[in-house]
Amino acid sequence: MPDLVITPPAPVLAPITGSTARFPVRRVYCIGRNYAAHAIEMGHDPDREPPFFFQKNPDNLDFSGEFPYPPMTSDVHHEIEMVVALGRGGKNIPVEAALDHVWGYAVGLDMTRRDLQGQAKKMGRPWEIGKAFEHSAPMGSICPASEIGHPSKGRVSLLVNGVLRQEGNLDQLIWKVPEMISYLSDYFTLSAGDLIMTGTPSGVGPVERGDVMEAAVEGVGELRVTVS
Repeated sequence: MPDLVITPPAPVLAPITGSTARFPVRRVYCIGRNYAAHAIEMGHDPDREPPFFFQKNPDNLDFSGEFPYPPMTSDVHHEIEMVVALGRGGKNIPVEAALDHVWGYAVGLDMTRRDLQGQAKKMGRPWEIGKAFEHSAPMGSICPASEIGHPSKGRVSLLVNGVLRQEGNLDQLIWKVPEMISYLSDYFTLSAGDLIMTGTPSGVGPVERGDVMEAAVEGVGELRVTVS
């Protein structure tokens, strides 16, 4: 191995439910507007148009249970999502074989600097400034699919300070998990360690310092995050 001129970054390791083992993260893919009601509230047609994806960085993940309010914004929104963790990769994966590539599932939050995202949209620019900032992806532990199966329905909810903000069901996903995996694999070489955030139901809204977010995906788990 060659000498390194700087210290390499530490790998991002996600916790696993009921285990001391960890899941090494490679990439984080996020699908946009994958619930019809959320597409409508964001001003878009809910018809089944081709899916689109953006990425967060692995080191945007945060497992601490705290979300530090980010700089350069005054409008940070919560978006609860089920997260898919891949245990195998590949290219051109058929839909009917896609679930064989899934290692497990988790609850995550796609925190968004909505004001900065809105500015980027108006100017036709990428969204990363609103999506891929530090601590922007709070996430719970990964539940192995070998234990919980592959959830295709179940309540998705988020409370802020005990008040229900978001509610939906996994069976309302416009693009289902196998379709997302297959579609992504046509454009990227997927790999073990990749995560896919599967979209958020309607009800997204702002958080303030001191707020407590309680996210849950039925059959997968719960996540409690304090805005610090």
